[in-house]
Amino acid sequence: MKDNVLESFVQAANKYEFTLDISLNINGAVVTGTMISAGEYFKSLSEEFAEGNEVAEKLAEQLSETGENAESNAGSEANFIHLKDTKIYNGDSKATPSKGKILWRGKLDEVDGFFLGKISSSNAK
Repeated sequence: MKDNVLESFVQAANKYEFTLDISLNINGAVVTGTMISAGEYFKSLSEEFAEGNEVAEKLAEQLSETGENAESNAGSEANFIHLKDTKIYNGDSKATPSKGKILWRGKLDEVDGFFLGKISSSNAK
């Protein structure tokens, strides 16, 4: 079952490019980052593949199209949440991954709870 409040935040992100620092509790882990729209997620993901070989370029094209479709369906029901600059904490103070600008996508109905704000390395010590 999805949290209606969290879903409304995701819908605002998808429809208005609203961003929000958020931390999610999922199966005992904490996933923390900045919530972004589905469109921004797919555009950013497509950029990761754009400079590759022929297969990577085809994937980039498909991801870009998926992002455009997500933007045109921004007012519809939200089933996924998208984060950038993501870190995952699972039982200790060390995040996985510890470096890089990580994009993350998760099912809204798998989120056990959330709080506003994101955890940084200095918070987790």
